[in-house]
Amino acid sequence: MAKGESVIAAIGAVARNGMLGLDGWLPWDIPEELAYFEAKVKGAALVIGRLTYESMEVVPEDSFIVSRQSGLHLKAGCRQVDSVEGALKAALATGKPVYVIGGASIYAAAWPYCRHFYLTRIDAEYAGDALFPESVPLARWRVVKEEVRSYLERKSGQFVDCHFLQYEQPCPHNLPA
Repeated sequence: MAKGESVIAAIGAVARNGMLGLDGWLPWDIPEELAYFEAKVKGAALVIGRLTYESMEVVPEDSFIVSRQSGLHLKAGCRQVDSVEGALKAALATGKPVYVIGGASIYAAAWPYCRHFYLTRIDAEYAGDALFPESVPLARWRVVKEEVRSYLERKSGQFVDCHFLQYEQPCPHNLPA
């Protein structure tokens, strides 16, 4: 990677059975995992799908919402973009770190451009309506960091192991000109 080159990363969490969403939010309630996510993306430019965006109470400035829906009402500092590539270019232009935060179709479209994927693998199964996309080939990426922590999942009252993984893709694609 050339000095000064911007890096695109993705971040998310997935249950053992592949679920990452339920009714527009997370299928689990693990405050520490959510705090990890919030700390990681603080001060970054975000690339967000419309449904994920609509599920968020607080959306920081320099968030780029991927949607072709007309008349979308956006919070201050957010901008609508009609493609993942366009959102990534706009996010990179801010000079901030760039994180793709979902949902599933956004991960599926953005992974070729990501150098890193910060994925929390939650060692439990949850009901949900959004699966992590099988098209993201993380099995071919290198795991450069892993930490395991056990937290109380508040809906079930059970402790679950959270595997905080940092994957690295050796040769991400360049964005189209």
